Amino acid sequence: MERVAVDAFWRGIPSFPSFDKMAGVFAYESSQVDWCEDNYKNSENVVEYFNTMSSFIFFVISPIMLYLLHPYAKERNLAVHLVWIMMVFVGIFSVYFHMTLSFMGQMLDELSILWVLALCYSLWFPRKHFPSFIKDRKSFCHMVVIITVISTLSSFVKPTANAYALNCFTIHILYFLFVELRNCTDERVLRLAWASVGLWVLAISCWISDRFGCSFWQKLDFCYLHGIWHILIVVATAYASTLVAYLDARLEIPYSLPDLQYWPRNKWSIGLPYIALKGTTKTRKRC
Repeated sequence: MERVAVDAFWRGIPSFPSFDKMAGVFAYESSQVDWCEDNYKNSENVVEYFNTMSSFIFFVISPIMLYLLHPYAKERNLAVHLVWIMMVFVGIFSVYFHMTLSFMGQMLDELSILWVLALCYSLWFPRKHFPSFIKDRKSFCHMVVIITVISTLSSFVKPTANAYALNCFTIHILYFLFVELRNCTDERVLRLAWASVGLWVLAISCWISDRFGCSFWQKLDFCYLHGIWHILIVVATAYASTLVAYLDARLEIPYSLPDLQYWPRNKWSIGLPYIALKGTTKTRKRC
């Protein structure tokens, strides 16, 4: 009788996932997402070779943007650097995901993008558009963190829908840019805005075509659109984040006289945009 009672007790305790199940999320091709590129075509150890290699663009652009935006970040908020530091992690997880197509790789890739978006909202969303119950940026940041944590947990419910949900954030960002720029007459700002939108349209077109038009591209033996998406979306992020940061700088640190410039040569008006501060800055030492 005692033995029966003990067995009943142990059966009532929830069991933890088995080691095999936990290890399964790290297994090659454990993700339900599979892009158009032929698997293992160029390597026995890399599932999607071109998608993996194209992810290295994150490691090229991110350090450059960290360097270019440092004067602005130093004056406005050093947390600005977190955006491009996080973009390095997006690159790392993108490499891991496309190299293995593992479920863990997918989640790390998508969740790192979610937290980059959360950082951008926390840093640059204009105060005048805060909800009425939010009084300052600190409270707004707390709200963003809570929403992002809930979204992070929710992402495990239907992982195949995560990528579509992330792309939907762009609709709100585009609306916000439209509202902010509808009365703008600065040609340099408008040119950067159109370039940002154009790059995003090209990028999302590649993403959608790879996802839903795979059979067509396979007939043409050109299954590399998702890799091209990686390249375009990193450059689009550099353009859009600089544009939003510039609009923020004009509102929050107008005394520094922020100006849009391009690297490597400003007179080309092409390259990587950044913010140059032409006025005096509060962090600069004075005699």
